[in-house]
Amino acid sequence: QVQLVESGGGLVQAGGSLTLSCTVSGMLFSNYIMGWFRRAPGKEREFVARITWSGGDTSYGDSVKGRFTISRDSAKNTVNLQMNSLKAEDTAVYYCNVVAPTLGPWGPGTQVTVSS
Repeated sequence: QVQLVESGGGLVQAGGSLTLSCTVSGMLFSNYIMGWFRRAPGKEREFVARITWSGGDTSYGDSVKGRFTISRDSAKNTVNLQMNSLKAEDTAVYYCNVVAPTLGPWGPGTQVTVSS
């Protein structure tokens, strides 16, 4: 079973940047899709971005499109999320997970706090 550990969260000022990393333990197959999600206080978990493990095809949630970039490093078994032009509304706990073929168990996530 794949295990995921998120890191890289922290406190940043509005307009700043932060890079999150997800270290993957276990075997990832070419048909896997990996994703980042987030949950802000009092809100439902929200899709942020996803990437195919095989070819690197990406897609993004409307609220982060043009500001966030998801990437994967197959040699290091990591999935990264570069976040630019951060806004206060980006404050949330960020989670990575296997999106397909089957959604995996949720890890503890990493907290991102954007001060305005």
